[in-house]
Amino acid sequence: MFDTVLVANRGEIAVRVIRTLRALGVRSVAVFSDADADARHVREADTAVRIGPAPASESYLSIEALLEAAARTGARAVHPGYGFLAENAAFARACAEAGLVFIGPSAEAISLMGDKIRAKETVKAAGVPVVPGSSGSGLTDAELIAAAREIGVPVLLKPSAGGGGKGMRLVRDAGVLADEIAAARREARASFGDDTLLVERWVDRPRHIEIQVLADGHGNVVHLGERECSLQRRHQKIIEEAPSVLLDEATRAAMGEAAVQAARSCGYRGAGTVEFIVPGGDPSSYYFMEMNTRLQVEHPVTELVTGLDLVEWQLRVAAGEHLPYEQDDITLTGHAVEARICAEDPARGFLPSGGTVLALHEPQGDGVRTDSGLTEGTEVGSLYDPMLSKVIAYGPDRPTALRRLRAALAETVTLGVQTNAGFLRRLLAHPAVVAGDLDTGLVEREADGLVPDGVPEEVYEAAAAVRLAELAPADEGWRDPFSVPSGWRLGGTPKPVGFSLRVLDPVEYTPRGTHTVTADRVAVTLDGVRHTFHRAADWVGRDGDAWHVRDHDPVAAALTGSAHAGADSLTAPMPGTVTVVKVAVGDEVVAGQSLLVVEAMKMEHVISAPHAGTVSELDVTPGTTVAMDQVLAVITPAEEETA
Repeated sequence: MFDTVLVANRGEIAVRVIRTLRALGVRSVAVFSDADADARHVREADTAVRIGPAPASESYLSIEALLEAAARTGARAVHPGYGFLAENAAFARACAEAGLVFIGPSAEAISLMGDKIRAKETVKAAGVPVVPGSSGSGLTDAELIAAAREIGVPVLLKPSAGGGGKGMRLVRDAGVLADEIAAARREARASFGDDTLLVERWVDRPRHIEIQVLADGHGNVVHLGERECSLQRRHQKIIEEAPSVLLDEATRAAMGEAAVQAARSCGYRGAGTVEFIVPGGDPSSYYFMEMNTRLQVEHPVTELVTGLDLVEWQLRVAAGEHLPYEQDDITLTGHAVEARICAEDPARGFLPSGGTVLALHEPQGDGVRTDSGLTEGTEVGSLYDPMLSKVIAYGPDRPTALRRLRAALAETVTLGVQTNAGFLRRLLAHPAVVAGDLDTGLVEREADGLVPDGVPEEVYEAAAAVRLAELAPADEGWRDPFSVPSGWRLGGTPKPVGFSLRVLDPVEYTPRGTHTVTADRVAVTLDGVRHTFHRAADWVGRDGDAWHVRDHDPVAAALTGSAHAGADSLTAPMPGTVTVVKVAVGDEVVAGQSLLVVEAMKMEHVISAPHAGTVSELDVTPGTTVAMDQVLAVITPAEEETA
């Protein structure tokens, strides 16, 4: 076993890897950018090395900086986690050339399976069924359009070098293929440095099922069963579970053997995942999609049902050990479900969020595990992936695991940063999810019904209660009646104290219930019902949901242009960076025309014209960093110009 391992990643996966290194008695080395100098993975490692400024391209994606950090600390091996350079053949090759063991497959296997076009051809030759689609690499836009028309819409555009849903576009209208190809190329280039695309047939109401494989360097390959990953939003997995309720033992064995053959076809070593698309009505008809040549975000559910530590076996295989298991030795016991906690705001269309973690509670124990990179005080910015943590529940059966996970999500508190925890809790209670009747489009179809309609009154009541408590004098002696926020007036009827507040839209709210306020809780009783919230600064939260209740000053909002500055103004829907500007001052535009693109947390958001008119103001250029609700441009309506 290695004596020192460098973890070339950040956040929850770095903390997760460090935990296993500590259990094995292996010294851990963390790396960090300037943005992560006080991050949890830095605190928990045995030692840590600064590798550059905040942008990932100058730190976590810098092969030179990572190799230098390994040399400075005497590391013998590098664990890449997932994301960043985990599936980068050049990084694996550079590690080998520097005398370091890359804890993962060979550079050749990464290169082969990282190219989705070559990967499909390779596994097809090994007898693994593949999704019908385009053939050949480096297709032009015209060739992609021709292939899509030949296959017939709907089709899926996919970056050849990509993963994690980034750059993927589902196209149901052949007329928008050119625009969707351009957008997919742009996102693929930004995410992977390669804008090569392929096109595949879209299977309606499909299920996404993947097989975990484990291979050593001596020719032994086993699979560890499947994970159901059909609950997705924007092609990103948000809930995963093991095993899948769809598969019977015969189908599980057949898909497992196909995954093993796919791994053998590229000489795979280490932990990897073979992903299949499965028609929900015919699970025996499954198609290879891709192979992820790394540890997966959802690996904990496999660990819980098999009893194996996958990070430990990554390390042992990389150190040259033989797998001590035959396929018959692998058994699946019980059921596990994982929920990904992301920095995003369901009430604002799941746009990325950010901020400082002011209060944090992450459940553990009693069949519940949380993998996290957070601490109180963590700054969540727009530079890195939005996933903050994962909550995983285990039980002897699926209903128990689901119930435990819903309860754990209700316990989860992350005030200061908006997350999807409450949304995921409601999703797990959806009748189709409870019944196991899943497909990859379910979340998109049901999302609106899983987001609360407006802000509950008790949220404003709780925020007002906190403000009343802060205004009240601390002493218990005589009080000047004018200093007490009671609405008392000399010789008159008390006037209720009201507040101008805003969560989404400004409201004037006068509290009417009874309240109990402590340092970290506020309880309010309205109409005989008691509601208890966690609180921190201007945030209140319960059952996984959180609300940032700000004081609303209409004058200040008008001066800063931050209060939804009018129908003619285009504002930033999230904190991020402007990457594309398609217009200039004086340009005439039509309603719905794409004008700007804002990127945050590896997600693009297109800003379109709200109506026809002329660009009268343009306050940003490509590369401009913007805050949420910042005015980007103003479109003067056409009717005003001719009035």
